[in-house]
Amino acid sequence: MAGFFATYGNLIVLMVLGAMLGLSLYLPLMTGQLSLASPGFYALGGYIAAILSTKVFITNSSLFPIPLLLLEMLIAGAVCGLLGILVGIPALRLRGIYLAIATIAFVEVLRVISLNLDITGGAVGIFGIPQPFQTAIEYLWIAVPLLIISMFFLYRLERIRVGRAFAAIREDELAADAMGINPTYYKVLAFTLGAILAGIVGAISAHFLNTWNARQGTFDASIIYLTFVLIGGSKTFLGPVLGGMVFTALPEMLRAIADPEITGLQLPTAIAQFLQDGRLIIFGLLIVIGTIFFPQGLVTPDLFKRRRVRNNK
Repeated sequence: MAGFFATYGNLIVLMVLGAMLGLSLYLPLMTGQLSLASPGFYALGGYIAAILSTKVFITNSSLFPIPLLLLEMLIAGAVCGLLGILVGIPALRLRGIYLAIATIAFVEVLRVISLNLDITGGAVGIFGIPQPFQTAIEYLWIAVPLLIISMFFLYRLERIRVGRAFAAIREDELAADAMGINPTYYKVLAFTLGAILAGIVGAISAHFLNTWNARQGTFDASIIYLTFVLIGGSKTFLGPVLGGMVFTALPEMLRAIADPEITGLQLPTAIAQFLQDGRLIIFGLLIVIGTIFFPQGLVTPDLFKRRRVRNNK
């Protein structure tokens, strides 16, 4: 077991972080808003943690103090939440593909800004971000409780008045408005909650990866996070969690298939290279296939209802 965690510790932590990034995209989708801004807030949260830990919270300890990491997560979440409100109020007046384009533009603006600032390290980025743990698997002491808290929060959110308002807006915004629900308020709230979660995950990831640069928040990342939600399921919070874990592990699985030392198969060079480097193409194909055969994703609310009915019989 120790050997398993030593070998796959990095991947396990990335799977948990991927699940939370899927939830950050799922939150705006709860109100029917196709927002692809999560990579921007994720990158911003990482930059905040990287700058604070290398330029402000300088310690002589061999390990970065956990309380300072928690403070960085709090600051990153607060800054991303404030920016989410400022961006969300004008952007969420748009709908559908226009909102998606606007949020992609927001991600690109943040990326270009980070490439041209000295404090962010420009195109090179920030290196030598101090580590709070000695091994990768120890990051689960932070990541897993945060994932559990996020899942419990969304579980409760879907069952209270705010969650019902989100669902009403997603199903029919005009009808929800006619019933006295303020669509702008709830859409901005969902957008802001997603921004806060993405920023917090970025703060953890910056320390975990030990380096941070503009490649962390790109259009490619938007497509990957969208895959988490669409294939996992966009009608319940369990869908993005499953999608985030599976599709974070997928590139490593493809590399393992292409490695003859692991599988014993000698694949043609072109196929092996495609499996290793064609991640975005494969994700795009999965989105197309998934939306055709599983329009609501692999995990749907009806799935659990059918199981309960079958068990009662």
